[in-house]
Amino acid sequence: MSESFNTLSQKAGMESGALIHVGNVLEIESTIFLVDYSQDTCIQKVITSIEELAAYKEKRSVTWVNIEGLKNVKLIESIGKMFNIHLLVLEDILNTHQRPKLIEDNNYLYIVLKALSLEGKEFSVNYEQISILVLDHFIFTFKEKKDDLFSPIYKRLDNSKGRLRTSACDYLTYSIIDMIVDMNFIILDALNLATDAIEDELLSNPIHETILNIQQIKRELIYIRRSVSPLRELITALLRSDTSLIKTETHVYFRDIQDHVLHIIEEIETYRDILTGLLDIYISSVSNKMNEIMKVLTIFASIFIPLTFFVGVYGMNFEYMPELKWKWAYPTLWASFILFASTALFYFKKKKWI
Repeated sequence: MSESFNTLSQKAGMESGALIHVGNVLEIESTIFLVDYSQDTCIQKVITSIEELAAYKEKRSVTWVNIEGLKNVKLIESIGKMFNIHLLVLEDILNTHQRPKLIEDNNYLYIVLKALSLEGKEFSVNYEQISILVLDHFIFTFKEKKDDLFSPIYKRLDNSKGRLRTSACDYLTYSIIDMIVDMNFIILDALNLATDAIEDELLSNPIHETILNIQQIKRELIYIRRSVSPLRELITALLRSDTSLIKTETHVYFRDIQDHVLHIIEEIETYRDILTGLLDIYISSVSNKMNEIMKVLTIFASIFIPLTFFVGVYGMNFEYMPELKWKWAYPTLWASFILFASTALFYFKKKKWI
């Protein structure tokens, strides 16, 4: 059996708890980065196997294990056996199509988040699933790929006087979640620039690519909303939890995250309304441009249709048309044409039609 499926539908019909990686394989090899710290010491290193964690189980320091790359199913399974993690939780870790949620057990908390980051020059968002296992003095984080997402926290741990070094696992959990949530503000800033650029384009020269950009951003906003909205109930569940893994004094920090999440959700809803308004503006701009074109054509038609009538009458070539024999008939006809056209233009101008 393959250890990795691209889509969730490929796993349909399998037994619950079947450990199969579901999602794009972003890293062929898994990397295990260990951080063990207390107020006095901080060790940061790469380890080669889970068996090395046995030496840290008896210590009372905080041990943070960050695993990058999820294709190695046996690695996840060995963590589950060593720390008595339920198979369904391990299955969720390997399934990268999870929505943000919280699972509470007597011995651990399982948290799923989506880390959002910008990709390329266009407004394109990259989504990475972050799974967090919080135990008594262990924290496991599972990431899809190798990147510098946790670099700011690693640097903060180097400071022996920082709050991280003197706090338990719950504060490290807060720091990880807070950093992932605050990354959404970068997305909102980029979204603001993108919508401003589209608005300027709509007011100056709307083109077909403009509506394509609006639709692309609206579609991206749906995915952003799907990744951010469940965070509200996740943080609320954490605050209402009776688990001893989250101390009461840490609740104030999680309430701060809750405020950030509410702010982000409100901003997303605002931008969704703005994009809908921009779409209406585009339709109105195209309609107005078409009306301007039709107005010009109508004015030309209003002038030339009567002139065409005169030309048609005198183009019939009947024998007994007295005007055909007049000496000044041709100049008189041209004068009539010019006079009619001038009078019509003056009338249209007076009515402010042009």
